[in-house]
Amino acid sequence: MSTDEKLRTMVIVNPSSAAGANGRRWGRTAQSLRRSLGQFQHVFTDGPMHATHLARQALSEGYEMVVAVGGDGTLNEVVCAFFDGDQPVAPQAVLGIVALGTGSDFARTLGGTDLEASCARLGGRGSKPIDVGHARFVDHHGASAERVFLNVASLGCSGQVAHLINPGLKRFSGSLAFSIATARALMSYRDQLVSISLDDGPARLYPTTACAFCNGRYFGAGMQVAPHAQIDDGKFNVTLWSGFRLLDFMRKRRALYSGAHVHEAGTRLFQASCATVTSPDEVLFELDGEGVGRLPVRLKILPHALRLKI
Repeated sequence: MSTDEKLRTMVIVNPSSAAGANGRRWGRTAQSLRRSLGQFQHVFTDGPMHATHLARQALSEGYEMVVAVGGDGTLNEVVCAFFDGDQPVAPQAVLGIVALGTGSDFARTLGGTDLEASCARLGGRGSKPIDVGHARFVDHHGASAERVFLNVASLGCSGQVAHLINPGLKRFSGSLAFSIATARALMSYRDQLVSISLDDGPARLYPTTACAFCNGRYFGAGMQVAPHAQIDDGKFNVTLWSGFRLLDFMRKRRALYSGAHVHEAGTRLFQASCATVTSPDEVLFELDGEGVGRLPVRLKILPHALRLKI
């Protein structure tokens, strides 16, 4: 890594994030970035997983920092470029974040989604190593797949919610879009029986509305699913909900966003550095807000595997 104050930087921009608002506001975003970074290069994505290709190319060309400008999906694609399977490909490279998406949940753990604050953070010299999640699962075509994630991976009703979030819903604000999708999913969802083994211990069966393996604290555009999660402690904070129906969501919505839901009946909390999750049912699985497949899944933490600009 360069010892200069300003790192050689590539900015990956998803113009479709936040229902296209990210592209329309790029001029303002670019001005803020220039004030913090000085000169930088930028490229626009044009489809799914294009951000991974662009970020991997930047890393291979020796860029010292890659900045994701978009939502949690864009951020996940950029993070995927830093890894080959579960192995870092550029250990000294730094990830930067400008959160401008529907949910932008990982940025909430960092302290917020404000554009000026995000850009100012990029202009400093500080960075720190953080944990990254890794998952092996079954993709939509029935094939084995693997992917890293930065924020939260979850299954059950939340997996259905990720499949229901579409460009039409993303025209609404983040919290409203996810609330509508969650209400739609819970109208028909019934708990599924899930077997969970934590840290290679004995498997236990749980009736499951949703189960989240959390590196960050938030998902669903601000729901504080794991209030005590830390991004550098080498563990997932695991939140398991059972017996949760649409009426519960309506009654406890405030507790979901404040984090007080962890004290409610039907909520279980665990910590683990790895987990294996199976089910006789077809249980949908998502990571960083993107529906990627279904169970079975094997998850593990990659401790201090990525450097984050702070």
